[in-house]
Amino acid sequence: MVTPRISLLQAPSIGWRLTPILLLALVAFAPSRGAEPSTAAPWRVLPEGQRPNDQRLQPLKDLDGYFPFHPPATREEWVVRAERVRRELAVSLGLWPMPDKTPLQAVIHGKVEREDYTIEKVYFESVPGFFVTGSLYRPKGRSGKLPAVLSPHGHWNNGRFLETARAEVAQEIARGEERFPEGGRSVLQARCVQLARMGCIVFHYDMIGYADCTQIPQSLAHGFSKQRPEMNSAVNWGLFSPQAEARLQSVMGLQTWNSIRALDFLVSLPEVDPDRIGITGASGGGTQTFVLGALDPRPAVAFPAVMVGTAMQGGCTCENACLLRVDTGNVEIAALFAPKPLGMTAANDWTKEMPTKGFPELQKHFAMMGAPTNVALTALIQFGHNYNYVSRAAMYPWFNRHLHLGLPEPLVEQDYPVSTRQELSVWDSQHPQPEGGPEFERKLLRWITQRDEQALATARSSLGTFRQVYGGALAVMIGRDLTNAGIVEFTLRQQADRGHYLEQAGWLRNTSHNEELPCVILQPKQSRHHTVIWTDPQGKTGLFRKPFAGQPRPLPAVQELLDHGMAVIGADLLFQGEFLGDNGEPVIQTRSVSNPREAAAYTFGYNYALFAQRVQDLLTVIQYARQQAAGSQGLELVGLNGAGPWAAAARAQAGSAIDCAVIDSAGFRFANLTEIRDVNFLPGGAKYGDLPGMLALGAPGKLWLAGEREETLGLAKEVYRLASAPDRLVLCPDKTSAPAEAGVRWLLKQN
Repeated sequence: MVTPRISLLQAPSIGWRLTPILLLALVAFAPSRGAEPSTAAPWRVLPEGQRPNDQRLQPLKDLDGYFPFHPPATREEWVVRAERVRRELAVSLGLWPMPDKTPLQAVIHGKVEREDYTIEKVYFESVPGFFVTGSLYRPKGRSGKLPAVLSPHGHWNNGRFLETARAEVAQEIARGEERFPEGGRSVLQARCVQLARMGCIVFHYDMIGYADCTQIPQSLAHGFSKQRPEMNSAVNWGLFSPQAEARLQSVMGLQTWNSIRALDFLVSLPEVDPDRIGITGASGGGTQTFVLGALDPRPAVAFPAVMVGTAMQGGCTCENACLLRVDTGNVEIAALFAPKPLGMTAANDWTKEMPTKGFPELQKHFAMMGAPTNVALTALIQFGHNYNYVSRAAMYPWFNRHLHLGLPEPLVEQDYPVSTRQELSVWDSQHPQPEGGPEFERKLLRWITQRDEQALATARSSLGTFRQVYGGALAVMIGRDLTNAGIVEFTLRQQADRGHYLEQAGWLRNTSHNEELPCVILQPKQSRHHTVIWTDPQGKTGLFRKPFAGQPRPLPAVQELLDHGMAVIGADLLFQGEFLGDNGEPVIQTRSVSNPREAAAYTFGYNYALFAQRVQDLLTVIQYARQQAAGSQGLELVGLNGAGPWAAAARAQAGSAIDCAVIDSAGFRFANLTEIRDVNFLPGGAKYGDLPGMLALGAPGKLWLAGEREETLGLAKEVYRLASAPDRLVLCPDKTSAPAEAGVRWLLKQN
């Protein structure tokens, strides 16, 4: 016999409105999942030693996972998906909303003359005091508006100053990777020179920590490995700290902003044709290529080399950011460039399976977008990770065709004199190198924080804009709302008659997401068809008094709800209650991937934070309750004893589905967390108004709030006024010693 299930797909009133006799009959015929129900703890759902059947108990995903792209069937589907992925990129990189652009203050000097091109030294400020540096290649003998190419370099030694030893170049020539003993000494300069000879203006700019861009050193930007206690400060924090991650400040974000500003610099040149912009780079430069192509509409053609694939997604800290690849990957991010022309190469590295995994899906996607010939892959599996002559030879005709250069093909790269470090370096006695180091790092992040706070203040000009900006960010951080909460079924495990109410124990199965939550439903026999979701750090046992001797007795506040005919649901959220196994020890740190480097992005760039997952669980419960309560009078949410922040975020994501909320915040703030593995750590949690921002997103819903003071709730009160509902935000007096009872009394008055 099959365990009886109560599904959202069934008639809406079948849930806890079943008669007691029928429910008892169901229990009588419900088989065990391996053992008889415990008589000592009726609220235990699973047999001793058994944990929920939940996919989140599997190992975490990391950058070496598998990241397939599933192209949508229609353009309409893609429009929705593309908006979501672009917003995820922007939020994760600290660019939501897109910051205002400060003056570049660009300086161009030190021209180096070559026979058919020139090289100039460039520096400008991507933000005040933070300099982007690079080399500007211009063709000689050209007139009119010219195409331009942005050239991020990737992780080659010394970056723009790369000079390969002659003996190594000789070996590369013997293997067919390079052609010239001189020009082969810099694979980075080679493509800039050839593109300039083809008639393009090329800006070859430094990654953070390389060549002349050393205000943030390479050892930190690309070599960070251990948390720095001196930088984990609530006031003057540094990169990779909990405070920086809570504001989505990362090297990847800074580097992407530098790429956007480098594009600003290029199009500011009077001789550049803004409609003919290309971008190409390999390895880490390939990452910058497809990320910039996804975020900025200005590039007309892109060629990320040896980076787009379904395997390893980018190993450096400069290629990772919290939230960046949760439920997406490099192939889908590259697909955002469609239908504009996207060329790629693969090598004997993590891209080697691209011809069979990733590229066929991109071909299907570009065909659906009406541009089947605008995607190309040159698979050079005989070579290792590279941007060698053979790979560059695949890029030149791609740019020739799509930048409309009109050159006869084949285009054969010619030798050139490699420029020295002295010829290329932008800093000299007339152009002194700017300040850098730890104090500059702190200063830079303070400036970015102030800039973002000003932009977010502007976003509160209307309720609609507030919801778009703040709500759009929270949707990325949590990853779920009621539109994608999934299909939820309830399986009844056991039931007890407690006189005027039934105690039903079972599990909620979210079949869409393969998640399972043990839960208890307390259902009055004389129901008013109101349902209260009660969340507590102890999970479903938080409904009951302690100790659990004999028959479990609900908390006084829960009992009062039952006495007034209101059903109450409690569930074990992820790593609560029955998720903890036999020892029942509470989780004091979040899980992390096995990467030895203590950067949060290696875990939370691919997996939702535990805080977000618990909010998702609450949305699963809300999804079930609102469907089963169809035609009822209300759905309420209570979060106490440390569960208030989860309830605040769930209420924000649930929208109007929650009629009233009772929340004790206990003064919690994401900005005050000092560990990236804190159970309540949430990337971005502090940036968008912190917890008051989440509370504000529930406006104009009714809210009773404890744990706060008038002076700490400016944002929430401001938004409730915008929603013309200031009286719906009720602040509990500080002197209240029993917020559960006080909150429930307020809740009953609303109903």
